[in-house]
Amino acid sequence: MSSAVQALSDGWVVAQRNLVKIKRVPDILVFVLISPIMFVLLFAYVFGGAIDVPGDVDYKEFLVPGIFAQTVVFGATFTGYGLADDMQKGIIDRFRSLPMSRSAVLVGRTTSDVVYNVISLVIMALTGLLVGWRIREGLFDALLGFLLLLVFAYAISWIMAYVGLLVPSVEVVNNASFIVIMPLTFVSNAFVPQEQFSGVLKTFVEWNPVSTVALACRERFGNIDPKIAVPDSWAMQNPEVYTLLWVVAIVAVFAPLSVRQYRLSTSK
Repeated sequence: MSSAVQALSDGWVVAQRNLVKIKRVPDILVFVLISPIMFVLLFAYVFGGAIDVPGDVDYKEFLVPGIFAQTVVFGATFTGYGLADDMQKGIIDRFRSLPMSRSAVLVGRTTSDVVYNVISLVIMALTGLLVGWRIREGLFDALLGFLLLLVFAYAISWIMAYVGLLVPSVEVVNNASFIVIMPLTFVSNAFVPQEQFSGVLKTFVEWNPVSTVALACRERFGNIDPKIAVPDSWAMQNPEVYTLLWVVAIVAVFAPLSVRQYRLSTSK
């Protein structure tokens, strides 16, 4: 068996081990889902009346794809939490004693978190439908939008994996991810149209990958007025391509870094 096939096989076993936690500790999933649902209700019914969306688009339809983007980014942080927790509890040391691929732990962790994100997106889609969000394009386009969200989340999970191994403390991982993710999600077009930003902030918003994944999903779901002029930035004009470039770059950089850090952490 080749090393790549063995890593994938062992990674799937580790992923199954991580997914068992959904049954054994359902509280984790409950609290994961409460936060995005609260954001939908808060922005849709409290702040929605104060936010103008250009064109003939209801704010709830503008909002939900942005909440999707925020949810999968926050969901990707479970990779860092899980690895840090396993490091603290000595579970990684147990894995070292088994005849398994070194990268299997990371592959399994990031794969299982994709499943967490799928569950989150299903719950979020149902919540969105309840508050007035609708898919205006075909089913195929909608599925591509959801697929783009999952691919983007998978890339972010490799960043979180590196952080979780670099700082093997759940509390520190939580604080570190909060410092990075909060500006990325709130200084974006996830909740507020980029037209309402100005100067340097507007430039940051237009080139922020969270903005482009949210915009790409709005286009796929039909939650954007096609008559509205697209900003001049290349990222806003090609949101899917730009997002996928970020995905490739993140995985290319942080997957090897995570594997290297895992070997360093487990060789001590």
